[in-house]
Amino acid sequence: MSVLRIDRKIYEAIRAHGEETYPHECCGALLGRSTAEGWRIAAFVKAGNTRTDSAHNRYEIAPVELVKIEREARQQGLSIGGFYHSHPDHPAQWSPTDFAEAHWLGCSYVITAVAQGKAAVSNSFFLAGTTEEDKRFEDEPIEVHE
Repeated sequence: MSVLRIDRKIYEAIRAHGEETYPHECCGALLGRSTAEGWRIAAFVKAGNTRTDSAHNRYEIAPVELVKIEREARQQGLSIGGFYHSHPDHPAQWSPTDFAEAHWLGCSYVITAVAQGKAAVSNSFFLAGTTEEDKRFEDEPIEVHE
């Protein structure tokens, strides 16, 4: 089983990002290094939610922004280890849309429920599998470190 290890400051910052964008979904990338146990997150990047039709329950990171994030991560010796987004007034569980739009196999997807403007539960899901056809989300514990 994979474990997502994350610094408390980063964890709190991505949860705060959900509060800042409420009632719309926030989104961003998690940068880190892959270990035998899972991703160790060393940084994060806030991304703009380019969805204009349903920003309250959908998110999308522009491909050009994603390329820029990946390039900057490499310059720091890091990789994109996952993504995060918020679910305003909705549980911190992946939706069928979240699953359909998840394509980064081997990465973590963190979802924070933001209830009436306040970050509540945060959960992580590891996108396992080897192809788009056999991909699956697996529950992934989050270890928050000082």
